[in-house]
Amino acid sequence: MPEELQRQTPDSLMLFGFWYRALPSELVSRNRMNKAMLLEVPLLIGRDRAGKAFALRDACPHRGMPLSCGGFDGQQVECSYHGWKFAAQTGQCTEIPSLTSDQKLKVDRIYAGSFACEERDSFIWVFIPETGPAGAGFTRREEASAHVPQLPLFSEKYRTAYLRAEMPVSVDHGIIGLMDPAHGPFVHQAWWWRKRESIHEKQKNFEPIPNGFRMSAHTPSSNSAPYKLLRLYADATAISTTIDFVLPNLRMETIQAGKYWFSSLTTVTPITRGHCRIDVVAAWNIFRWLPWGPGLLKFVFAKFVEQDRKTMEDQAEGLKYNPHLMLIDDADRPAKWYFQLKQAYLESGRTGTEMQHPMAGPVTLKWRS
Repeated sequence: MPEELQRQTPDSLMLFGFWYRALPSELVSRNRMNKAMLLEVPLLIGRDRAGKAFALRDACPHRGMPLSCGGFDGQQVECSYHGWKFAAQTGQCTEIPSLTSDQKLKVDRIYAGSFACEERDSFIWVFIPETGPAGAGFTRREEASAHVPQLPLFSEKYRTAYLRAEMPVSVDHGIIGLMDPAHGPFVHQAWWWRKRESIHEKQKNFEPIPNGFRMSAHTPSSNSAPYKLLRLYADATAISTTIDFVLPNLRMETIQAGKYWFSSLTTVTPITRGHCRIDVVAAWNIFRWLPWGPGLLKFVFAKFVEQDRKTMEDQAEGLKYNPHLMLIDDADRPAKWYFQLKQAYLESGRTGTEMQHPMAGPVTLKWRS
């Protein structure tokens, strides 16, 4: 029986306690400040003189003035309202100009909100903790409880590219759209990819993994032209694809054909409750020596991302009126798993008990696409 989508989702709650992509590395230069928003938390992102990235809450703990309105000398951020200064890497206050010599306020006990921040695979990642605004007031920031996600690589020489697109829907709709296996022939139609007439029945095996699930290694769809080209180019007898989804928002895909490989790490990042962003970073050694190879792969990815963005834009119009929604088996089972994983994670946080995975073991799903 179909299940209502509204019964699956915990009101589009955003998940805290995870790493999220904030900005592409190339947009953040030394000694300059950049604004970003993650999970409705305004951030100030920058690099110090040594080139190391940092992330502060974009609000002075004194009177709430956005720190991005002030100055940055490569080491300290200065609030434009009263000149309070904060160490960029820690958020620790270093100076309050209004204090007189006989006033004994311990300045170094005060902190602007500071977040763990790391650079990986062309992006600056920020850890948004469960406790909310990290380090604001008299508290040091909370350090990350997990490692930054990393794009899998299978050789020393490879090329990379990234794409991003804003989507006017909640992170839940962005994520279940990302993992939806049945929309391809309708949203991603192209002469060089597949046509609607190529729809046929498919069967895939899935298995539980920590905080997520995996579409087990399988041969890619026979109705996709790029895979046919790859088989010829790689002179490979078999092509293997594996796709993982891991909370809160990660989709990792790897394709291997003999010595050639392609991998991608896609995230759907919640900006606000009704707005998200898709970021794709890919690496490959396929067509690496061809001058037009990287351009071709980036073209394909850009086309896919734009098609998904336009679909989400259209869907947002319908969602304005809170329509009745449903999920069906088997094509929507991954979406159900996502909502169940999300609820299990939230329940684990509330109760302090171990997270209960919704999948008891391997499952085979069938659909037509």
